[in-house]
Amino acid sequence: MLYHRRGWRAAALGVGLLASAFVAAFAWDTGRWGLLVGAMLTGCWALALAWWNAALVPSRPSEPGSDAEDEDAAVHRLLLDAAPTPLLAIDRDTARVLNRAARTIFASDDRIVPVPTALLDPSASTLRHEGRRWRIDRVEASSGVTVAALIDVEREELAAEARASADMIEVLGHELLNGLSPIVSLAQSAQTAATQEPVDTALLAEILGPLARRADGLQRFATDYRALARLPEPIVTPVALDQFGQDLAQLFARRWPTVALTLDIGEVGEWAMDRDQVHQAVWALLNNAAEATIAAEDPRAALSMTYEENRLVIAVADNGAGVQPESAAFVFRPFHTTKPEGSGIGLSLARQIARGHGGSLELAGANPTVLQLSLPRAPCG
Repeated sequence: MLYHRRGWRAAALGVGLLASAFVAAFAWDTGRWGLLVGAMLTGCWALALAWWNAALVPSRPSEPGSDAEDEDAAVHRLLLDAAPTPLLAIDRDTARVLNRAARTIFASDDRIVPVPTALLDPSASTLRHEGRRWRIDRVEASSGVTVAALIDVEREELAAEARASADMIEVLGHELLNGLSPIVSLAQSAQTAATQEPVDTALLAEILGPLARRADGLQRFATDYRALARLPEPIVTPVALDQFGQDLAQLFARRWPTVALTLDIGEVGEWAMDRDQVHQAVWALLNNAAEATIAAEDPRAALSMTYEENRLVIAVADNGAGVQPESAAFVFRPFHTTKPEGSGIGLSLARQIARGHGGSLELAGANPTVLQLSLPRAPCG
């Protein structure tokens, strides 16, 4: 009976690991990074339970060398070794490798000697080892033993960069083809009209008008792309946030007189940032909010600035229709827009500016829409 329970437990862990792998693969393909992190942590937790079952918590005394016990331990070892994520067991001042990936990295079959300081420090979140940088995800067992999973940060960054480049190339190809196809067709029609005798000037003018507008649109697209791709390094100086917010509010009132703006600056003073770039980013958020409220009976937007730990958080909210679930993943995608006259560059450029400051721009709420720009404290220079 004991062995049956342990066998079912091992089978359940195997199913959990398989499910986590499928979910992680789906999240990777669809760009849902939050879901990907959750699936990876779930998989690490299942592996930790498997190791805990096999190595640390004997269920009951059993006959040494029994077939059921050997089979159970073999299943656990197989599950651990199949995991691509390096797993470690940390207990006080010792660290042991738990699977093949960890043995490869630390060139050890059991204890790691010497133990990197970061592994023994519960507050350390990263590890630099053999020229590579790892993120440390820890799960502490009730016995005090910590199971640590090492995530290859540089590989994650390279994968994210490759995906971003692929998305950009896809967008560029799509936009250029959409812009060039009608231009080529109109140019051919104009060429045909110009060769006719007598020349139909009215028809020629009718063709050249749309041709000029399409060429102008393609030029604007190229200009927007260059602005996104060539964002300069931020020049960081102290900025008085009270005046910064008031300037934005005044501009907003002139640009959007029918939209009421609530300004909440709070107890904030100065912050080191590139004033022009952040102004451009927040202005893009405010314009996006105003455009989203056009159909509202009482159009309203809100701009707030607060401190959270060692970060400045600038939030822009509106009472528009909100962001649909199917559109949430594309909010910051370059040149993606749901507005007839939109360029799809504003929010993407704002996120680039935030990242250039070491910060982030996230969709903090979908209905009502809340966009949150977060900037870390930086030295002036």
